[in-house]
Amino acid sequence: MNENRRQILRYLETNSRIDLKELAVLLGTDEVTIMNEVATMEQEKIICGYHTLIDWDKAGVELVNALIEVRVTPQRNDGFDKVAERIYNYPEVTAVYLISGAYDLLVSMEGRTLQEVSRFVSEKLSSIEPVISTATHFILKKYKDHGTVMGRKMKEERMLVTP
Repeated sequence: MNENRRQILRYLETNSRIDLKELAVLLGTDEVTIMNEVATMEQEKIICGYHTLIDWDKAGVELVNALIEVRVTPQRNDGFDKVAERIYNYPEVTAVYLISGAYDLLVSMEGRTLQEVSRFVSEKLSSIEPVISTATHFILKKYKDHGTVMGRKMKEERMLVTP
């Protein structure tokens, strides 16, 4: 991958709303070049989508986020792919990763309540035939997500009081 593409991707990864004209200035090139590169990378599925990171707690929406470790018996000729596909097709699942270690897959999901997440794991996830075991971890607080520090406290600005 050429350096121009790498730089475009780095900027888009941290700020997908950056104006392409501004990005062209930052990279010392013209807007048409940037637009063409971005369009090509979208077609090639190098750029897979654009996302907005939302602090749902601040928005007043109650969501339960969970990370679920899943041990799986790999399937002949398909390995983990078919099981991962079956899992990622559930709408409550936000991400599925093949991982190293004691578990095979890491599933990220969200639900409205702890019970809803627990039901998903016991009724849907655990009932998939190649699934051997699961371990659910509830996310209690996000400090940093997708490279962004969440809920950073603003510095307190007090006026100096003198007698």
